[in-house]
Amino acid sequence: MGYKEQYEFWLEDSYFDEGTKKELQAIKDDEKEIEDRFYKELAFGTGGLRGVIGAGTNRMNIYTVRKATQGLANYIKKQGGEAKGVAIAYDSRRKSPEFADEAALCLAANGIKAYVFDSLRPTPELSFALRELGCISGIVITASHNPPEYNGYKCYWEDGAQVTAPKDKEIITEVNNVTDYHDVKTMSKDEAVKAGLYQVIGKEIDDKYMVELKKQIIHPEIIKEVADDIKIVYSPFNGTGNLPVRRILDEIGFKNVYVVPEQENPDPDFTTLDYPNPEDPKAFKLALALAKEKNADIVLATDPDADRLGIYALDTKSGEYVPFTGNMSGMLIAEYILRERTATGKMPENPALVTTIVTTNMARAIAEDYNVRFIEVLTGFKFIGEQIKLFEQSGSNNYVFGLEESYGCLAGTHARDKDAVVAVMCLCEMAAWCKKNGKTVWDQMIALYEKYGYFKESQYSITMKGIDGAKQIEEIMNKLRSNPPKNFGELKVKEFRDYDTDKKVDLETGEEGKTGLPQSNVLYFDLTNDSWCCARPSGTEPKIKFYMGVKGTGLEDAEAKLAQLTEDLKAYL
Repeated sequence: MGYKEQYEFWLEDSYFDEGTKKELQAIKDDEKEIEDRFYKELAFGTGGLRGVIGAGTNRMNIYTVRKATQGLANYIKKQGGEAKGVAIAYDSRRKSPEFADEAALCLAANGIKAYVFDSLRPTPELSFALRELGCISGIVITASHNPPEYNGYKCYWEDGAQVTAPKDKEIITEVNNVTDYHDVKTMSKDEAVKAGLYQVIGKEIDDKYMVELKKQIIHPEIIKEVADDIKIVYSPFNGTGNLPVRRILDEIGFKNVYVVPEQENPDPDFTTLDYPNPEDPKAFKLALALAKEKNADIVLATDPDADRLGIYALDTKSGEYVPFTGNMSGMLIAEYILRERTATGKMPENPALVTTIVTTNMARAIAEDYNVRFIEVLTGFKFIGEQIKLFEQSGSNNYVFGLEESYGCLAGTHARDKDAVVAVMCLCEMAAWCKKNGKTVWDQMIALYEKYGYFKESQYSITMKGIDGAKQIEEIMNKLRSNPPKNFGELKVKEFRDYDTDKKVDLETGEEGKTGLPQSNVLYFDLTNDSWCCARPSGTEPKIKFYMGVKGTGLEDAEAKLAQLTEDLKAYL
């Protein structure tokens, strides 16, 4: 069925409600808009759905959510897991509670019990909840840090991580096999509750989640010692982090926590934010103003589903607040945990630190320094979560910490996804340690640079929307794959890795081998002078992303090397 026929079907079929039809009637003279809404199904990828909210097959709406859930339900039944149930959480975005209920009622109509949070909750708490409840799967309704017109649907499996191979492809197949909307089941909420297939969850899970977070505290006595002196400014970016972050900081003893009032409560329009993303410096404008007013030591912000953390810290020498990348804040937490667990005898046997292939190379240096096994996985925190499961199955290692460059990390194994709530807690403990020792968090970052090297990373993205954009992204990847560059400027390519074909090539010797990681449309260039570059299409946005890293002799040297590598990449493209 072509896009025009799909449009007519949605307008005429009795399955679709009048509100949907009215929205579609309003675009009847806009051919381009009709095409964009109906030229394809909103893709259910390895992480789930994400798209603009609205009517149409290529939009987030109750019908695409139901259809995806019917595919998931079919898969759960084939796995014999319907008796275990599914946990569902949602964030502060438009339609999030409605989409959560639609998913729950589709599951219920398929005989699968849904455990639905009573109000918005962080994504990592969903990961915790589904394991706590013994569920087969979990769903989070969130578009993470995307602009307000977006929403999404993330799918988790019983280990608490987002679904990995081969289950991800198998679930996608089941979702794609649901081609007729009339085959999608649903039922009323009253019926579902009466049948015991819809259960509200809340405080009892929150309390257990907090208990698990506190197990990651290493020095409670240091927090108490500096609690009166240290000042923290925090913004939940109008999302799910407000209550759990404030609660955990209060319960472990921090007294001076100032929340940005304009960004404290849920706001699906993100009125004070162009883009609710802790990677965006503009998002910190109000938090930094409050920090200057309170003379805060650190400034923290979590994205709307509270799985990513952004920070600024005061540099007392300049009097300015310095922004930290996800690599930098991740290294501060990782080094503190490894150092203090080692010093206090709290390090488990055979410890492991897990990062992704596009995360800072400083992680390897720190892991080696503390004699901790270092493991790299593909981009996406689900692969870090998968390692925890594999450790538990094999008994080979004990997971201590994991991080990715995109502002996500996890201390402990209570969740199997990045957790900004535990990250805030750990970073604040590290900041308390700095305060006790007469230094700032920025001072500590410089100390790590001096010890391990001035590692610096950045990302260059090209946005290409729509049908033409997808083709252009494919063409760029094909060009890099079929004729890999021998150098970027003065930096030679030492090794080229194609994770889609599981092939790596030593460009100096011509020797070929395997990457050893799962298949993924990712290309990696290992360069001279401790530099690297990696290319991959985004799984959630119409972008191709280039990740880069260098190692300098100082801050300015690293900055200059990174700027040069970026220019050389652009010149090649």
